[in-house]
Amino acid sequence: MKIIRFKDLQYTPASHEDLVNPGVWKKILLHKNDLSAGFVQMINWAKLPAGNSFAHHYHEDMEEIFVIMKGKTKITIGKENAILQTGDTVVIPMGQVHTMKNIGKTVVYYLVVGISQGRGGKTINI
Repeated sequence: MKIIRFKDLQYTPASHEDLVNPGVWKKILLHKNDLSAGFVQMINWAKLPAGNSFAHHYHEDMEEIFVIMKGKTKITIGKENAILQTGDTVVIPMGQVHTMKNIGKTVVYYLVVGISQGRGGKTINI
């Protein structure tokens, strides 16, 4: 499990900006080498109501990236657990069983990006 804590990242000028007086700043969540080679299979905006969790499952040929847009969750990937909060990002390796539970009092909103190997793999519920 790779977790990127938003609060630990520094803003830097965007690469297309004047480094002395940038118009826009960025926090780099992930670099190309942090992810599997493949193609973007999906980008989803998801919501997880308070107290809910999603089914334990894994993807045969897809890595997933979750970016927590709002809320607090507990994610389990394999035997590892972590608490994620607004701004945090986690990379879920291909083939790893995972689930996430909303441990806050409000809806959790998160962005999901799936990177597929293009081998026709399935999602397997446990």
